[in-house]
Amino acid sequence: MKLLVTGGAGFIGSNFVHHVLREHPEDEVVVLDLLTYAGNLENLKEAERNPRYRFVKGDIADSEVVDPLVAECDAVVHFAAESHVDRSIIEPAAFVRTNVIGTQVLLDAARNHRGKRFHHVSTDEVFGALGPNDAPFSEVTPYDPRSPYSASKAGSDHLVRAYFHTYGLPVTISNCSNNYGPYHFPEKLIPLSITNLLEGKNVPVYGDGKQVRDWLHVEDHCRAIDLVLRKGGIGETYCVGGNGERENIDIVRTLLDILGQSEDRIEYVKDRPGHDRRYAIDFSKIRNELGWEPSVTLDEGLRQTVEWFKAHEEWWKDVKSGTYREYYDRQYGE
Repeated sequence: MKLLVTGGAGFIGSNFVHHVLREHPEDEVVVLDLLTYAGNLENLKEAERNPRYRFVKGDIADSEVVDPLVAECDAVVHFAAESHVDRSIIEPAAFVRTNVIGTQVLLDAARNHRGKRFHHVSTDEVFGALGPNDAPFSEVTPYDPRSPYSASKAGSDHLVRAYFHTYGLPVTISNCSNNYGPYHFPEKLIPLSITNLLEGKNVPVYGDGKQVRDWLHVEDHCRAIDLVLRKGGIGETYCVGGNGERENIDIVRTLLDILGQSEDRIEYVKDRPGHDRRYAIDFSKIRNELGWEPSVTLDEGLRQTVEWFKAHEEWWKDVKSGTYREYYDRQYGE
């Protein structure tokens, strides 16, 4: 297949590009990314040497950019999204434009070019929050978004389903739990904690740190997306979880232990507005129907992730300093 991967310079998207090029030697990949703050071409350095890879800088909400790219591909794998909850609280309009309007533009292009296969990557945050004893989210959980980010992702999910029911577009959706691993942008809990500790800084923890997340290694997530794209039921949704529920404070303590640091490095800060207390995913559908399950345990994955960040100091220091944004100019002469 020839895949159009939107948001392919981001954390999960870039890992997916590497996965496809490695696992499917006949496939071609075109990445479309606007290179906003979370898009980093340094994530794709390895792919640049591959003749089956091409990069296009552009906005998914711009139909003149999107239309010819969709026309030449066999399938769209849609990662591109504004995704940081804190930023959505400050600037919700950007999230609506990218996550809702951008998705609609892509769907229209897919529909107008003979109904291209379309996989939409979403989040468990569309389901809201769970209590400590509530059953995990599943494909039948009602939507209850709590932030501008999750509301915009919920809107995009509904659009994808609407294009399936209204136009017969061959779509699938996956809703995943919190990812972690290589190329994770260091504003999120795990990479921020690791890089702060490597720099000798404290680790900020929201509120009491007892918010629970289900952690999924990004490589396991990429395997799941690939499987759904190629073998998933058209019109179906699949929840993808890591079987790794853990309180945020326990994640931080585990990272402190791996790096040989004391709990004096923890700095509790004011909780953010509308902070969901618990997420968890029931992934029995994708396991039973497609044979997928996570292969990386959380403890193993955290150790691997720490080692990756220790070995890629230049990458994360470029991100934290902002110099990574100059990479596109150096590569493409702008």
